Amino acid sequence: MEDGAEKRCRKSWIQTFSGRQFWPLDARAEEVDIVDIAHSLAMQCRFNGHCRRFYSVAEHAVHVSHLVTAQSARWGLLHDAAEAYLSDLPQPIKQQMPVFRQYEDRLLQVIATRFALPAEMPEEIKQVDMLLLSTEKAALMALEPAPWLGLPPPLHISLIACWSPEEAKAQFLQRFAQLFDAP
Repeated sequence: MEDGAEKRCRKSWIQTFSGRQFWPLDARAEEVDIVDIAHSLAMQCRFNGHCRRFYSVAEHAVHVSHLVTAQSARWGLLHDAAEAYLSDLPQPIKQQMPVFRQYEDRLLQVIATRFALPAEMPEEIKQVDMLLLSTEKAALMALEPAPWLGLPPPLHISLIACWSPEEAKAQFLQRFAQLFDAP
């Protein structure tokens, strides 16, 4: 009879930036690493890469963490952390793939456990995420061929810097250290 560890090793896994094995569909809190998250999100471009300049998920997350209340800032920084291990799908595709959303939600719960976040993401995060999406769209995308439904008006402040991946990773880790009292 196989034990759980042997069975798990045969399942699909990814190698993270730090060189670890990670099972995105069978993740454990102790295997989640903030440096892997920061690196991966800094290397991933928002809008599936269809923007005028490179704009990372890590930069987006840092901005979300600054736009929400202090009580929600930790979740704001990590609200897209599952994308470090699963990547992301454009919303029209994700809506047609509920099993992907289930895996993403399950992984977010593992990440929440790892970083002692409340089990449920605050509703404020979702609202600010949409506000920032609208702001990013206005700053980074070509003129739309049709309206994007459900978006609030964009912010009229300039916060989109389009950091390099290196800068985005550094800013993400710096914000993490501020919020989580990490060295």
